[in-house]
Amino acid sequence: MIALLQRVKTASVTVDSKKVASIPQGLLVLLGVEKHDDESTAERLAEKILKYRVFSDTEDKMNLSVMDIRGSILMVPQFTLAADTEKGLRPSFSKAASPEKGLALFTQLIDIMRVKGDLMASDLPDGWLQTGQFGADMAVELLNDGPVTFNLTM
Repeated sequence: MIALLQRVKTASVTVDSKKVASIPQGLLVLLGVEKHDDESTAERLAEKILKYRVFSDTEDKMNLSVMDIRGSILMVPQFTLAADTEKGLRPSFSKAASPEKGLALFTQLIDIMRVKGDLMASDLPDGWLQTGQFGADMAVELLNDGPVTFNLTM
């Protein structure tokens, strides 16, 4: 799995002129699923996303996770992250999981994150975990904070 984390002040997803998800401060995570990924990959990635320290503490050092700040997460499926761009001028998607497997693992990852997040912090805001729409043509808006962006691969 490939997760592109962006620290945001706000982020939202629109599908067919309708806003389907919106978060305040937190993380926007663009997620690509590859053929070799499985449930254990999703488990490890969920843990890393929830605990990755990208928010500033009182000394302005990146020591706090999205859970520490009681922030929100917007997960957006993006199969193009699994593109092979090494050869030529056109990406190949031979490394990407099938749409069925991609949807199954995306859904598993969301379920795992919900359970882990609720166990880590009982006082998370309502709707702390939002998602884009798998397989849809989405318009993603964000106000990047920093900018701070990390590429996590499992």
